Amino acid sequence: MSSKNFESRLLALQSNLLNFAYMLTSNRDDAYDLLQDTTLKALDNEDKYAENTNFKGWVFTIMRNIFINNYRKVVRSATIIDQTEDLYHLNLPQDSGFETPEGSIAANEITDAINSFSDDYRIPFSMHVAGYKYNEIAEKMGLPLGTIKSRIFFARQKLQGMLADYNN
Repeated sequence: MSSKNFESRLLALQSNLLNFAYMLTSNRDDAYDLLQDTTLKALDNEDKYAENTNFKGWVFTIMRNIFINNYRKVVRSATIIDQTEDLYHLNLPQDSGFETPEGSIAANEITDAINSFSDDYRIPFSMHVAGYKYNEIAEKMGLPLGTIKSRIFFARQKLQGMLADYNN
């Protein structure tokens, strides 16, 4: 394929590539950057394109691979590796999630409030907070799914009522 023919086919795909880039990035500026990177990479690797290969698929694969590589690079750069001699950073006390001592008191009061519920409400609510799905809770407790959803809803309502003074 001649260079001019290659470039014209690549230019004809620009709007399709932009739509695909936007679908991958969900950001207009990032989509334009990805489109530009893809176009440059395709032009740089024109000699690697095999004549009987699907041109559109080849270019879209380049875009997808650039996106994946960039994503992995971002994830790697966000990972913090403690390279201090005695792992000083890893041994620092971790944030408890409570900004003030009052926050830990509130957490204790929330726990006490939940524990004050009858087993019919406390168990499914606690399981839900622990990450169990409604159907898993229903199966474990041998109750209908609707009953579990209702009990969790009413437990949440009761808890909000008991701790209403914290909203102020």
